[in-house]
Amino acid sequence: MSDKGRDEVMGHAEDNDGIEEYDNPLPDWWLGMFIFCILWGIGYGIEYHFITHRSQVAAYNEEMAQAAVQWPTPEVTVGQVADLSPETLTLGADVYKTNCVSCHKADLSGGIGPNLKDDTWIHGGTLEDITRTITEGVPDKGMLTWGPILGPEKISQVAAYVYSEGPKLTGPAKGAAEATPPATPAPPP
Repeated sequence: MSDKGRDEVMGHAEDNDGIEEYDNPLPDWWLGMFIFCILWGIGYGIEYHFITHRSQVAAYNEEMAQAAVQWPTPEVTVGQVADLSPETLTLGADVYKTNCVSCHKADLSGGIGPNLKDDTWIHGGTLEDITRTITEGVPDKGMLTWGPILGPEKISQVAAYVYSEGPKLTGPAKGAAEATPPATPAPPP
């Protein structure tokens, strides 16, 4: 290792409270690695983007396609929730006690979440509406999207349980129409 230009003082002592600064050159091995890394980075960038045409977006899309094949998203249909047998209701009650009691209380009377026993249903009280609400959740009001968490079987069970315990609504959500004020008639000409 040569001593070329070692321990040369820069001459800034009067500007820096008497602290001397040396101008020692970097070691040759360090400069060699630095230049090698720059050249390697340029070569890798050319190979990655222009030769093999790889990208993070393409890798992400490929991985998501593989995941969709491996773990397909099951859709809950009304036919799946139409089973109101005692076994399904018992299983639905267990799912309800495990996941829903904290917001809707054990007796379905509501707490943080709305009352599930009265005839005022914000998102509809039909079996289809209940299934959709559980599956998609109501993020604006703090209800989780339970579809990916519970799966279609447990959703159908808990929807059947809530439907069997609550009032049987067949039309659009009751209370929603009552909450909107009637339209004012147009003034006569």
